[in-house]
Amino acid sequence: MADYYQVLVIGGGNAGISLAARLHRYKVADIGLIEPRPVHYFQPLFSHIGGGAARMSEAVRAQAQVMPREVEWIRGEAADIRPEENAVLLADGRRIGYGQLVVCPGLQLDWDGVPGLAEAMASPQVTSNYDPAMPEKTWKLVCSLRSGTAVFTQPPEPAKCAGVAQKIAYLACDYWREQGVLEDIRVVLVVPTPTVFGVKEVDAALRAKIAEYGIELCTSTTLAGVDAARRAVALAGPDGTRELTFNLLHAVPPQSAPDWLKDTPLPAAGDAGGFVEVDPELLRHRRYGNVWSLGDAAATLNYKSGGALRKQVKVLARNLAAVVGGREPRERYNHYGVCPIALTRHTLLFAEFDHQYRPMPTFPRLDPAKERRWAWVLDRWIFPQIYWHLILKGRA
Repeated sequence: MADYYQVLVIGGGNAGISLAARLHRYKVADIGLIEPRPVHYFQPLFSHIGGGAARMSEAVRAQAQVMPREVEWIRGEAADIRPEENAVLLADGRRIGYGQLVVCPGLQLDWDGVPGLAEAMASPQVTSNYDPAMPEKTWKLVCSLRSGTAVFTQPPEPAKCAGVAQKIAYLACDYWREQGVLEDIRVVLVVPTPTVFGVKEVDAALRAKIAEYGIELCTSTTLAGVDAARRAVALAGPDGTRELTFNLLHAVPPQSAPDWLKDTPLPAAGDAGGFVEVDPELLRHRRYGNVWSLGDAAATLNYKSGGALRKQVKVLARNLAAVVGGREPRERYNHYGVCPIALTRHTLLFAEFDHQYRPMPTFPRLDPAKERRWAWVLDRWIFPQIYWHLILKGRA
């Protein structure tokens, strides 16, 4: 392993792997990638696993299996960035120099951000598809519930694909209806936003499905506490905080950039979330010209999602390749965001929008708020194959 790379990437998730592979395709050489984890997850499948429509084996690969062969895998954990010195320090004390740096470590799940939530995750009635260890637990809980109260919460932004937290509520309701027990289950969906999603057309479609399932929708409300022993949650809403008991709780914690990143010079002053301060279109740091960021840890304006990331990868790869080649970066990211929401275990709608939640459909002639069977097939079966065989190889 070298102690200097022309391009150094922090993070071996979707962002880091797909960007490194694309940079190599653009003839950028001498790339190092820092990633401590031995496994790689395709997280969009976690909701399908929790809904009983996929297996965990489909969502996981060994990191060595997806790492581009032409990229040097630095098996370690980033602990600090010193941009004035063009260096990254690892947790084990190693120091890696760089010519250009790309920061994409993803988000951390702040389980301690909600009192009692971290401890509650070990209890039999509480789960979260945002933890790789729990989608299979979610499905077991859904299968076993025949009556009582099921609570599903969505975290406030910033969060990775926050709206996807609703997905499991609809999948569970579809299963319970199929089993003939939905009328015996009180389903409560908690969202932090004034409307169920934020895009007018999508709101209408989701409200219709919520009414069809008989879900109680709590808007402008967040999870404020969990008492697993009493099987109770505290919900903070417009009228104050109230308590609700549950038989099943699917909770998603608040999220932020990794703690170590917050302590570097890269976030903007006063940014408590610790996100890397970049031009949201060029994806280049505003103060350090040889530092770039994309994905969930970047202070961009878009809704954080894999679909948004795919657009960012193309922009950043072209801009970084241009700078390495002595040219000015000219590509710009258009703030595109997308959230695939399964409404049944066989239908799905793709919500596509910009940073102001205005519709941005890929196919303008198609109703973007209509649930479709082919969209579910695309999300469940086709996208995972595109991810493993094309996106991670820098080809999509």
